[in-house]
Amino acid sequence: MVWQFAVSTLGMPGTPIGRAARLAADHGCHGLEVRAHPDEQVHIGLPAREVERARVEIADEGLAVACLAGYAKVCAPGPDGPVVAELRALVDLAHRIGAPSVRVFPGGDGESRDRIGAVLDDLRSSGVRLLVETHDSHLTGEAAVRLVEPFGEPDLVAVLWDALHPWRGGEEPARTREVLGEYLGYFQVKDADVELTPVAPGRGLVPLAECGELLSGWSGWVSLEWEKAWHPEVAEVDEPLRAAAGWFARYGSR
Repeated sequence: MVWQFAVSTLGMPGTPIGRAARLAADHGCHGLEVRAHPDEQVHIGLPAREVERARVEIADEGLAVACLAGYAKVCAPGPDGPVVAELRALVDLAHRIGAPSVRVFPGGDGESRDRIGAVLDDLRSSGVRLLVETHDSHLTGEAAVRLVEPFGEPDLVAVLWDALHPWRGGEEPARTREVLGEYLGYFQVKDADVELTPVAPGRGLVPLAECGELLSGWSGWVSLEWEKAWHPEVAEVDEPLRAAAGWFARYGSR
């Protein structure tokens, strides 16, 4: 089993990529999960030279790009065209910055099959994997895996298991792990209190110890997602990152 440890730039809103990579490296990370958002240095439409600059700044700290965290919603209401265009742009950006995968959201009750199907060739040609997160309209592993199973290619289209959301949706970690099976492509470490406010891993209610045990035998990226961009009142990323590193040290070597 091989786990690799990363942190998302969601926990460092507005921080230049080079500085974010340095902080990640200082805490023992192997990679950086890069948020692709208009408020950040990396976003759709970024000129090629700036994409290359970001890639080099991450590599210069000895890190890989663990994932490109995009905000496309594959089940969003409305026409397919804009969603497919956004997916293609994210896949291209992931390829250029050196990310092995791109994270997207479900985002509604619409039909995702044609939208994901439209970018399969883009995924194959770029070597990028599409990860649908357990999130919003599809909180649980059982719900999210239904979006990717029809393609039958877990190396191409899989699920990102966010530790918080299936649990708050009433799905026990053992069930999440069971239903995802070979479609588990990535794991995000996250903890929260009773109000669902982010807290350092191990200090909240999310059963992260159980998740760690259940991930035994699995290989892939695990990343701390600290939602400071959405909760500016919470602590800086250093404290939760130290806690996440401790969780990784305990379970990632098994």
